[in-house]
Amino acid sequence: MTAQTLEILAVVDSLPIDMKLELIDHLLGSISPTNKEVEEAWKEEVERRIDEVESGEVKTIPGEEVFARMRERYNK
Repeated sequence: MTAQTLEILAVVDSLPIDMKLELIDHLLGSISPTNKEVEEAWKEEVERRIDEVESGEVKTIPGEEVFARMRERYNK
């Protein structure tokens, strides 16, 4: 790594988590720009799923149970 890269990483390491997340979002966007239509479709999907959970139409499964099922299914 260059000295400049190491300096940037040192600054990034000192940032609070919310600023790191903003930086990550910016960097990812600069590497792979998002398609606005796809982004909007995902937002709509997230809202739909939130509505389903809040209305009781679907029930959530605790993470531990999901991982236990996955281990059972794929560790055979």
